[in-house]
Amino acid sequence: MSEQVAGTGGKETALAIILGVGVIGSVIGNPLAGALSDRTTSRWGRRRPWLVGGALVGAMAIGLIPFQTSVVALTILWLFVQASVNSSYAALTATIPDQVPVEQRGVASGLVGLAQTLGIVLGVAVPAFLVTSLTGGSWAVAVLLVILVAPFVLYLKDPQLPKEQRPAFQLAEFVKGFWVSPRLYPDFAWAWAARFLVQLGSAMATLYLLFFLQDHIGMSSEDAQQAQTGVIGLYALGTILTAVVGGYLSDRSGRRKIYVVWATVVMAVAAIILAAATGLTTTFVAAFILGLGYGWYLAVDQALITQVLPTAIDRGRDLGVINIANSLPQVLAPVIAAPLVNHLGGYPVLYLATGVVTLLGAVAVLPIRSVR
Repeated sequence: MSEQVAGTGGKETALAIILGVGVIGSVIGNPLAGALSDRTTSRWGRRRPWLVGGALVGAMAIGLIPFQTSVVALTILWLFVQASVNSSYAALTATIPDQVPVEQRGVASGLVGLAQTLGIVLGVAVPAFLVTSLTGGSWAVAVLLVILVAPFVLYLKDPQLPKEQRPAFQLAEFVKGFWVSPRLYPDFAWAWAARFLVQLGSAMATLYLLFFLQDHIGMSSEDAQQAQTGVIGLYALGTILTAVVGGYLSDRSGRRKIYVVWATVVMAVAAIILAAATGLTTTFVAAFILGLGYGWYLAVDQALITQVLPTAIDRGRDLGVINIANSLPQVLAPVIAAPLVNHLGGYPVLYLATGVVTLLGAVAVLPIRSVR
């Protein structure tokens, strides 16, 4: 990263630039790949080519990260990483409504959420403990991306879309399709808003975690990096404990909304605890509670969303539109968090605001009518 940016006290700014521009790749790549996969007639299926292609391009881009010498170059490369990996992710999420019955989608979504969490742990642990050099760590993550996608791709039963069933392509209609009318599909709109708010809260809570440990808790850079690993580990443990269990209980009861609401409330409580934290122990407790809520939320909310999709034929596209609600908060979080931290009260105010935003996500679930 450019020493010029870091040297002017702009580490938050540099991070915001890289993540913010990178999110453009996910905002475009995810719904576009989802929509194109809906129309893909490959003999390998609709979703599999996008899973493989996104993973391979993403792995190559990650492998090039150590060779970048400026914020500009790193930002451009991260844009490609986000676009390609999200293309693969779009195909993955579409397989749930494609192939999993409604009464089993909570467990299926929980397993996907569990995999995401374990991926975060591996992504942090491999460079931190196993391959500590920047080059080796980046290459290790790139290789893992391909290796871990391979079993799913090889065993996925992905039926081919017959060419005669592929909708006629008209550019204007294709582009117009990315707008899902809130008036015609209000439940989809509320689900999108709820996901957006919860993800915004999550992004605000985690964006400056390392800086929080350094500047608010008062740890050295080296100690803060080690503590961050512990925080992420406890967060992951909480997620692992609830993701599949929450999905299973939701499937058994046939209810989604109440589980999403309570999971979101638990996450808000964790944010409030962080607002009051003055030491590492309290931070650890908050991270574990946040993981408990987020694991439950990931499973049940994703299952809920698959039940409010407007049409079956455009599942990939519509889930891609939903996934914009995962990506846009990565842009907005630094815009909101930076002034809160630097000018409006510091980290306690940031985490109080995080709790409020997260609770608003719970409120947005309530108007959904087509799902219990």
